[in-house]
Amino acid sequence: MEAVVSLKPTLHAACQAFIEQRIAAARTAMQAAQESSSSETKSSAGDKYETGREMANAERDRNAAHMQQAQQLQAELARINPELPCDTARPGALVSTSMGRFYISISAGQLAGHDVFAVSAAAPVAVALKGLRAGEETSFNGKTVRVLAVC
Repeated sequence: MEAVVSLKPTLHAACQAFIEQRIAAARTAMQAAQESSSSETKSSAGDKYETGREMANAERDRNAAHMQQAQQLQAELARINPELPCDTARPGALVSTSMGRFYISISAGQLAGHDVFAVSAAAPVAVALKGLRAGEETSFNGKTVRVLAVC
């Protein structure tokens, strides 16, 4: 159990890296769209200039929304202390079940190098597991899922 508890900070750091990668990608895409918008020059084609600028601005706005979502995930993750032990499935818990292991934190999918899925507390599997302790069962997608361990 000690090795599993020490895994939580590593999983937490992997989630943070996932978010930082999303923020960096959004920032880079926003800068590229801004440069594209700025580099558009007036042409004799008239509307072509305005259309190009508007498309670049729309792309920048989309990437700004992606960055805002990533920053919200970052704030959500910051509320979790991976050092705290958990005895029930809740945000910050690493839950081992008969169908896999889940780090209830943010929605980041399978964490690289680990057989653990990072899921949001609002994810259907996390909702099904919420409040359960080791040894308890729930139904998820028509299957019985047994909680093997929670830390």
